[in-house]
Amino acid sequence: MSVIDDYLKDVEPAQKAALERVRVIVRQTVPDAEEVITYGMPGFKYKKKYLIAFAAFKDHLSVFPAAGPVEALRDELSGFEQTKGSVHFTVEHPVPDELIKELLTIRVNDINDPRAVGY
Repeated sequence: MSVIDDYLKDVEPAQKAALERVRVIVRQTVPDAEEVITYGMPGFKYKKKYLIAFAAFKDHLSVFPAAGPVEALRDELSGFEQTKGSVHFTVEHPVPDELIKELLTIRVNDINDPRAVGY
């Protein structure tokens, strides 16, 4: 059992399925990413740097791709509540696969850029 499986075992089934979908997208998009618990949430690191995290809350789910990707896709994510580094969604209104892939691509590019700072 992985650290993410351990977290997901206590999540309500519909939310668990929504977060498993995010997990699959991360695995497909960044196959070298490592599953971790980061900031108390399931997530992934890439090249030993923070890539993305996700979590279930009482009234929503969230992905946490860091501030840069959220800012870069602010307009495309306008149908979702956003904070500086997160996107909130629900089981009924998930973030589309392509947007999650774009968030990941931007974050991977940030990690691979030697001039990038942060996580």
